[in-house]
This record gives sequence, C-alpha cells and structure tokens, in this order.
Amino acid sequence: MIAVVLAGTGFFLYLQFQHEAETTVDAGLSSRADELSAVVRREETNLAAHEGHLVGRTDSFAEVLDPSGRVLDSSPVIGDADLLDADQLASALEGPTFVSRGPLPSLSGGSRLLAVPVATPAGKRIVVVGTSTEDRDDAIDDLLQLLFIALPAALILASIAGYFLAAAALRPVEAMRARAAEISTAAPEERLPVPDTRDEVARLGQTLNEMLGRIGDAMARERAFVADAGHELRTPLAILRTELDLALAEGRSPEELRAALASAAEETDRLTQLSEDLLTIAQTEGGRLPLRIQDVRLLDVFEPVERRFARRAAEAGRAIEIGDGGDLKLLGDLLRLDQAVGTLVDNALRYGAGTITLSARRAEAGAPGEDDGTPGAAGDAVEIHVTDEGPGFPPDFLEHAFERFTRAPGAREGGSGLGLAIAATVATAHSGAAQAANRRAGGADVWLVIPFSSGVNQGS
Repeated sequence: MIAVVLAGTGFFLYLQFQHEAETTVDAGLSSRADELSAVVRREETNLAAHEGHLVGRTDSFAEVLDPSGRVLDSSPVIGDADLLDADQLASALEGPTFVSRGPLPSLSGGSRLLAVPVATPAGKRIVVVGTSTEDRDDAIDDLLQLLFIALPAALILASIAGYFLAAAALRPVEAMRARAAEISTAAPEERLPVPDTRDEVARLGQTLNEMLGRIGDAMARERAFVADAGHELRTPLAILRTELDLALAEGRSPEELRAALASAAEETDRLTQLSEDLLTIAQTEGGRLPLRIQDVRLLDVFEPVERRFARRAAEAGRAIEIGDGGDLKLLGDLLRLDQAVGTLVDNALRYGAGTITLSARRAEAGAPGEDDGTPGAAGDAVEIHVTDEGPGFPPDFLEHAFERFTRAPGAREGGSGLGLAIAATVATAHSGAAQAANRRAGGADVWLVIPFSSGVNQGS
C-alpha cells in the first residue's frame, strides 16, 4: 500500500511539474509574441533596428513571415530556417498556434514555438517566437531521476518505520496472548494485561477480561451445581443402600421387609424426581429449554396435577382444590407447564399445610413486569397461582426462594431445593417470570406469570 501511494504521488508530482514547466514556457512565448507583434504593427519593415526583439535570450529566437511563408526577418541564430510547415502556417493565419518540434540548426534539444497573426498596413504577417526546451527537458529528467531514487528510498524507510510501529502497537497484543496461554481452569481469576493507551487494543483487552470474568462466573456456578447435585444425590443413595442392606439381612420379618422396600421405593422416587430436575437444569445450562408450543387450557394443566398428587395429599390428611381460571387459554408447552405446576404442588405438600388451591387469573395492574415492559402487564399475561394454608416463607428467604439448591431455614428434609428453581426456569422459557409471597390470611402463594401469546424465549 505504501508503494502504491508513493507511486501515485510521484506520478502526480511528475505530471504537475511537467504541466507547470510547459505553462511557464508558453507564458514566456506569449509575452515575447505580444512584444514583437507591437513592433511589426508600427510598419517598421526593417526589423534590424529591433534586433533585440528578434534575438532575445541566447536560447530564444524569432522570425516574421508573410502569408505565403516567406521569411521577412529572423534571428541570426536560425537564419532563414522554415519554422512552420504548411498546415501549421495555415493554422497560424487563423489564430495563435503553439508548436513543439525537434532540434533546430545551431540549437540543441527540442524547441517550442508560438505563431500569431498580425495585421499591418503592408498586409498580414505571421510572427513566430520560439525557445529551446532543453532546460525544461533537463529539469523534468532531473525530477524523474530524483523520483526513481527518492521513492524507493522512501518506501524502504516507510516499511522499516511501519514495521517497528506495528511491532510496538502489537506488543500489548503479544503480551495478552502470552498471558492467555498461561491462564487455565486452575486459575480462572487471572486476567489479561491491558495497556493504558485507551485505544482499540486496550478496549479489546477490557472486553476479553470481561469475557473471562463471565466464563469464570459460569465455571463457579458449574462447580457449585455439580457439588450441590452430588450432595443431593448422596443422601437418597445412602438411605437406599441402607434399606436394601437391611432387607437383605437375615431374620427380617415380612413386615420389616415391606417397610424397607417401601422406604427404598420412596427414595427411588426421590432420585427419579431429582434426576428429572437435574436434566431440566442441564438443558437450561446448555442455553435452550425445548418447548412445544400449542394452545393450552389451564384446566388441562390443573386436573392432571390434582389427580397425580391427590393420593399423597389424602395420606397427609390434606386436599387439593381447583379454583377459578381453569377456562383461560394461552400459548405454551403443556408438559412444561404441568411440570412447573406439579413442582409447586409438590413443594406445597412438603413444606406447607392445609388445602392446596390451584387457580389462575389475568395479570392485574402492579403485577410483575408492569413497569419494565416485560410480560405481566394487565391483560397481556395470566397468573397461575398455587396457594396453601401453612406457615409460609420466612421473610428473609423470599428473595432467594427461586435459587437452585436453596431451602428455607428449618425446612423438613426430603426436597432437593430445585422445585422453585425449576418452576422459574419454565416461566422464563415462556418469556414469563415466577413470584412468591406470603398470604395475609396465612400460607404461601407462589405464581407463574405467563404471556398469553407473546414470543417464547427458548434460549433462556
């Protein structure tokens, strides 16, 4: 690119200098032609008295012709040489004519002529003035030689300077590359060195450090997830192993065997539910929770959930009721909504008390998202509520209720701490949200805010 720029600059300079030199020569010829024409008009046929006008400088000359081309007077340096051919003479009779020609006798180099018509009392005359172009040609040649020497030298110097400049500019990039090669998962807190230049390289380093920060946070969450999942799996597996060992022990009565197998079956159910929850979380960690969107009537969600948990609720001396809003419809994934509502009911059975009510209503003014433009404004979304009559949530726990592997202080064992997180994940995948609060009359109220027909966020 530097070579192209220098070549273009040199070519432009050469043409401009050539044009200026020719303009200067033509201007000088025009001045001498005007001066000599004034002499000729004064009817001075004997031009010897004005030899200075005809001779001029040593590299200049002049002559006066009649319309036929006969030389009436001329500078001694050219004698009676014919300066114009027939075509040039005819053109000069019509108006001023510039002519370039080769060397003349007694002159070296080329020459430049100007022929102008002059009206005199004796008739029309042609005044021809000329000058050698040797000096002009030498100056142009000198410039050309200078360009052939200077431009390659400038190219070499610019390339060397550009190399060192690029090396200096990329030195911070090399430092960042070297540091990046040293960063490993064992030290995710390390960052790339950022030069204090406030330029594109510095902004690149800042962006990469921010990316490393996000990756480090993701790795920390992944490690915490694996640790929490291992902890949650360890307890039911240990209980299951203990019950099976007891069942295999000698001297066990049929009643003890049935109790051990029932306990093992309960822990197996817990492991199954936990594995399903972990699968859902893993799908979300992959950046996409698969959804199959269809028209969903909420009663088709409530009734299967009520039937699925009715026996368990009856064994605990509790009831599950379907309240208002079952006729509302929305676009969503029936199985995912069933999973979310079922998870909320399971959570209410584990930690709540009294009757569990499933209901729905249109989102009211003041619902989540009303002020920030997210789904949940009045008329745009439906609220799916699961309420109970238990002690409710501890006030300090509400803001952490939907975090993974979290349980309220003093909660009974048996849950994985993923129930509310799963419900929130399903709501978010539907471009909605999950909320929880304590009822004034007592008990917990957990609800999902799901848009009726807004776009589904499958990348949540």
